[in-house]
Amino acid sequence: MVPIATYRDERKLFAVVGTVIAAASIALVQLEAAKSGKPSIITVGVASTAAAFQFAVSGAAGGVRAAFGSIADVPHLYAQTRRLAERNQALARANAALREQLARVPDREAVDRAAFFEPNGIIASAIGYDPENQSRVVTLDVGSHAGVRPGAGVIDEDGVVGRVIEAEPFSSKVLLVTDLESKVPAVVQRGRWWGIATGTNSRIALQYVSQDAKLRVGDVVVTGEGRSFHAGYTLGTIRAIYHPEGALYQTALLEPAVAFGRLGNVIVLPHI
Repeated sequence: MVPIATYRDERKLFAVVGTVIAAASIALVQLEAAKSGKPSIITVGVASTAAAFQFAVSGAAGGVRAAFGSIADVPHLYAQTRRLAERNQALARANAALREQLARVPDREAVDRAAFFEPNGIIASAIGYDPENQSRVVTLDVGSHAGVRPGAGVIDEDGVVGRVIEAEPFSSKVLLVTDLESKVPAVVQRGRWWGIATGTNSRIALQYVSQDAKLRVGDVVVTGEGRSFHAGYTLGTIRAIYHPEGALYQTALLEPAVAFGRLGNVIVLPHI
């Protein structure tokens, strides 16, 4: 029977012999490669393995550096995004302002045409209405500082708007000709029949017209000479005529010349 230690010694001997043979083989391969002047298979394999390992390590390091760089850039990117958002908002506001200016061009041109006949008038814009709609009053963006005085007449290209009832330094209030409290001397152009134009809150009533007046639907009614207007400014056109039984006068309902629903720029006339 062979002792166990003998088998162990033999395995060690085989291992040593194998190692010597492997080393000798490697040396022989390297020697042959050196003689031929070309890199050996072993050198190529080791170099390739080392390069692959180096590439993996450098890639991981680059990824870590990129990650830290991205984290470091977060505040800068946030600030840049905020600046872009603010710029977009500014452009949107400028675009809206330009659209509004373009929309006002026809209205401004109309007022310029009216101002040609009223060179001493004050150009103004309607900027506010009575929120409770209890009176037909609008606010203008000019006041006593620009020469506006209470009692002054207000017109646009189409005709009579109303008269100034209050004048602050930089704003004023205008009572529209359609208000119940508004009363303006009026004349029917065809026939020169006189009357008083009084507001009905939506239209104008021409009152106290003589029963002898031959009024017709479509007749144009203008202002007579008064405290706020000289004669000749258009008030409206007759849409209906009433002959109350037993009354001494007849009444006509006028469609206002001015479109109050889209009132914009106006002209304040010099105070008479």
